[in-house]
Amino acid sequence: MATGRRPGAYVCGIDAAMDVIGGKWKVLILWALHVRPCRFGELRRELPGITEKVLASHLREMEADGLVHREAYDEVPPRVEYSLTPRGASLNEALEPLGAWGKAHVLVPERER
Repeated sequence: MATGRRPGAYVCGIDAAMDVIGGKWKVLILWALHVRPCRFGELRRELPGITEKVLASHLREMEADGLVHREAYDEVPPRVEYSLTPRGASLNEALEPLGAWGKAHVLVPERER
């Protein structure tokens, strides 16, 4: 599934990947959904500081990119859950070494650097 963002305009694979996950929130949304499927409100609570508008916009983009699956249940009141697709899960796996680097080199106490 192609993202349809900038076909043919990428310089390399990292350029293409960064286009899909660019910004502060998308990687954090991916990580939150890695644990379990979440409803919209649950994601808002998991990501303090994100606005409703930004979360809704990012979820739509990530769904269009094939990273997130949106499941609407026919219930009263309405219930919608977001989960990772296999493509989103594979992206999370690719991001794990980056998270490990951040823990080792950024989150370590200053005296241990």
